[in-house]
Amino acid sequence: MASPDLLWQLVKKNNKFLVKRNGNSNASVQFSKEPNNLYNLNTFKFSGLANKKTVLISPAGEGLDVVLGTSKTKKGNKPANSINKSVMRRDFRKMAKAVTNQT
Repeated sequence: MASPDLLWQLVKKNNKFLVKRNGNSNASVQFSKEPNNLYNLNTFKFSGLANKKTVLISPAGEGLDVVLGTSKTKKGNKPANSINKSVMRRDFRKMAKAVTNQT
C-alpha cells in the first residue's frame, strides 16, 4: 500500500470523482463526489481515496435510521471488505453521541 501523501499527489488533479465548477470571477472551484468524503471538497483532509481512516454517514431506508461506516486500516488492499458498516436506529441525540464516540 502506498503512502497517503503519494496517493493524494496522484489523484488530486485527475480522478473519476472530481467536479470542477466556475466560481466568482476567474477562480474555479473543485468538488469531489468520492465515497467517504463527508464535505465533498477536493482536499487531502477530506479525501476518501487517499486517507487511511475515513467515515461514511448515509441514510438507511425509512425514518431516521442512519448507516455509519468506518474504514478498516488493515484491509486497504481489499476495497470491498475495507468498510465496517453499522445501522443505528435510535433517537437523534443518542446517534449523534455514538457517531462522535466512534470518530
